[in-house]
Amino acid sequence: MSYEGDTTVSRIANPIARLYGEPLADIPSDLFIPPDALQVILEAFEGPLDLLLYLIRRHNLDVLDIPMAQVTAQYMSYVDLMRSHQLELAAEYLLMAALLIEIKSRMLLPKPAAAAPDEQDPRAELVRRLLEYEQIKKAAQKLDELPQSGRDFCLVSVFVDKVAIERLPEVNPDDLRAAWLTLAARARNARHHKVSREQLSVRERMTALMRKLQTGEFFEFCDLFAPSRGIADLVVTLLALLELAKETLVHITQQASFSPIYVRLHHASA
Repeated sequence: MSYEGDTTVSRIANPIARLYGEPLADIPSDLFIPPDALQVILEAFEGPLDLLLYLIRRHNLDVLDIPMAQVTAQYMSYVDLMRSHQLELAAEYLLMAALLIEIKSRMLLPKPAAAAPDEQDPRAELVRRLLEYEQIKKAAQKLDELPQSGRDFCLVSVFVDKVAIERLPEVNPDDLRAAWLTLAARARNARHHKVSREQLSVRERMTALMRKLQTGEFFEFCDLFAPSRGIADLVVTLLALLELAKETLVHITQQASFSPIYVRLHHASA
């Protein structure tokens, strides 16, 4: 009696669980535990080639000289394990099992003497597929090691407010030509018969125009010319003005057709 009492005390002192705060010494007789409740399969393969490569590398076998009996036995044990756990078995696993058995059977047959070296080994095609699969798998692992958005880093979105730049209307070439003809007509009316030779430089006139436009204000197109100096002076001024516009140093603008044409420095309009 003392022995049974000690056992009861020991069970109460070291219960297997507690239910609602009360110690539970024995497993209830009406508790149902499924047979496969605690069975876990850790290995997961992407196909029969992946399983074969795993078996070969796990047992340090030479992929160029596969022991078919050993590999086939291990492969079939894995297939049987999948069946015993009532897992869905893909048809490709059964097809690979049939192929392994066929290769194993062919290796047991005598080899014809006239056959080529590659044709004598029935494992050659399987070895080629395994090597190609291993190369593809290594390449996939290298790609997976590359930094990925959302896994290794996060993209940052930056919102930039665009600064609106004033765009002045373009000048109509016909209006520019009309303004030039008006200046030329005024120059012809103011010309005189005194003949003189004057050295005119387009670069110097460009510099003079830049100085005049330095204030940043709009200047009317006609105000930049001096008709009283003659046609040659007008031509040099026009060439200088067009050269400045070509080099985007000045803006030549017009609000509408037949309206006055204005000129100002490029940096003043930015």
